[in-house]
Parts: sequence; C-alpha cells; structure tokens
Amino acid sequence: MSGNGRFLAFISNRSRRQQLLVYDLENQSFIPTPGLNRQSVIAESPSLSYTGRYICYITSDQGRPVVALYDRASQNSQILTPTFRGWVRNPTISPDGRYVAFESASRGQWDIEVLDRGPTIELDIPNGATVPIKN
Repeated sequence: MSGNGRFLAFISNRSRRQQLLVYDLENQSFIPTPGLNRQSVIAESPSLSYTGRYICYITSDQGRPVVALYDRASQNSQILTPTFRGWVRNPTISPDGRYVAFESASRGQWDIEVLDRGPTIELDIPNGATVPIKN
C-alpha cells in the first residue's frame, strides 16, 4: 500500500498470466502502468512509495532475481541491482522513493541491504510538502 493509503499494488493471475497491478482505492479502478507487465517477465513482491509514483519489485534477469524500479511518471522500468552478487528478495521502497531496502544472500545468509538512489532523484513527496534540509 502506498504511504498515503490511496494505492494498493499486488500480483495477480488475471487473464491467465502473472502481472503486477496497481489499484486506486479512492477511485476504485486500476491504474495503467504501460511497459511494466511485459510478456514472459515475472514480477513479485511490489512496494510503493508515498504517492505510488515509484514501484519497486523483484523480477528476473537471465534467470536470477533482481530488484527493479518502475516510475509511473516516466513509465520506465530499470534494474537497480544488475551486478549484485547473490539472491535478492522482499524489496521495500522508502516513502520518498530515494532508498530501497531488500534482503540478500550474498554472504551465505539473509542480510538487509539498503540502496541509496542518490540525492538527484526526483523525490515522491506530496504537493506543497517541504523536505527538511540536512546540514
């Protein structure tokens, strides 16, 4: 569920194929996510940022699970862990969309990793909200 409580992301087997869907609880309708659900690509474990702009999820790249991010504003997906060693699972994104945490087994046990997408990304904050400045 998004941080503002409006959107719900889940995996469905509708139409006999697995797909990641986003449902608008306020308008009681599905949100279009062009380019997210491609043929023969499996998505799992979605997590939404505050307004649902960013969706992080697990997908497969050459048979290995990777953490991916879909931006609803640009309608593009990108793999966040293309060269990450080990298996990954259970991604979650911070409300502002800057940080993605996930479990990894790169050291022979499940550890929590935090990926910082950087200070230059466009944050997912409500219109008119201010972001505290850190000195």
